[in-house]
Amino acid sequence: MGAHLDEPDRVTALDRGKSTRSLVEQRLRALISSDELDGDGRLPTERELAGMYGVSRTTVRQVLDGLEHAGLIRRRRGRTGGTFVTRGRVDIDFGYLAGIPSYLRAQGFRAGAHVVSARMVPADTATAEALRIPPGALVHDVIRVRLADEVRISLEHARFPVAMFPDLLGERLDDSIYELMAHRYGLRAVKAVERLVAVLADADQAALLGIEVGDPLMAIERIAYDGADQPLEYSTDLFRGDRTRVIAWAYGADAGTGASQASLLTPASPATLPVSPAAAAGAAPAQASTRARSGS
Repeated sequence: MGAHLDEPDRVTALDRGKSTRSLVEQRLRALISSDELDGDGRLPTERELAGMYGVSRTTVRQVLDGLEHAGLIRRRRGRTGGTFVTRGRVDIDFGYLAGIPSYLRAQGFRAGAHVVSARMVPADTATAEALRIPPGALVHDVIRVRLADEVRISLEHARFPVAMFPDLLGERLDDSIYELMAHRYGLRAVKAVERLVAVLADADQAALLGIEVGDPLMAIERIAYDGADQPLEYSTDLFRGDRTRVIAWAYGADAGTGASQASLLTPASPATLPVSPAAAAGAAPAQASTRARSGS
């Protein structure tokens, strides 16, 4: 059960002047805005809510229908199904380059991360080209799940040159790696080029993000650079479509940004994006920007 109430607030005959349905809605709205729900915002089942408030499941279902229509909750079917409170979306701003923890906190979210794997591997062709290193050169390969208010919002797969960050894997990786780069190695990511494509979650991605196979994701391929135009990071990230929103600023020719952006764009390789086979055929065209959003 998603909420834990010591004394269920039952609808009784003492609640005069209001219909049973409106009273249940009032109680549910209060529950939604309270701190009693688990981190994923899951509500109790219809049966549990009916027992809590002493009403029929039909009444509960009607109230939930109205709350869903109002955008306050969402229902999900399947193994990870249930009724969940609709949290605010995380804005992915293409005009702001910073570590995600500070970026999330600025939007009022509690930032967190779970390290799925961290290892040293030889660079494949795509990684070597992106980082301007020889194929087979060693890179740190880090996969993490990002959390906002304990809710999984993205799956990140980042690669960093071992030559630039020799002992990176011995550091704490569940916080901002950009801040670690600056404080531990004296290197800062000052710009990045990114490409965005819409994809559908495959089985592995869905399991890690707590969603269903086929749910929409935003796949973002990113190369981050230091002040000397040296690549620091090559990343392919997947953001949940129901938890994130992209913001991009566009400038006219008078802004003087067109030439500098064009000089950074390199041919996109669809194979480098974390795209499931089912999504690859119908993927939307990628978009590129040098005014990057938050990164590692």
